[in-house]
Amino acid sequence: QVQLVESGGGLVQAGGSLRLSCTASGSISRANVMGWYRQVPGKQRDLVASITSGGTINYTDSVKGRFTISRDNTKNTVYLQMNSLEPEDTAVYYCLYRQFLPQRSDYWGQGTQVTVSS
Repeated sequence: QVQLVESGGGLVQAGGSLRLSCTASGSISRANVMGWYRQVPGKQRDLVASITSGGTINYTDSVKGRFTISRDNTKNTVYLQMNSLEPEDTAVYYCLYRQFLPQRSDYWGQGTQVTVSS
């Protein structure tokens, strides 16, 4: 089992910045992917950004150039630096931890609200 604890989020004006953190604990696999998804009411949960334990990064197009994902493998922590925030970024942000051995398993954080006012 893996537990995820998220921090960060909150209310910010458009153009502002926020930083999200997510720390994983428990049975951590050396090979894994950590990332952030977001969800607004009535819609599916969508990928924002992900980073593998080897450092491969993926962003959804709408956040490229504004958001930066990073991780500290020594702390099993992933970060999401969000700059130039827009009202459209308002959502609940969820941290994901995914491992592939002994089988693919996904673990989710509790979610943190990000609200961007115009």
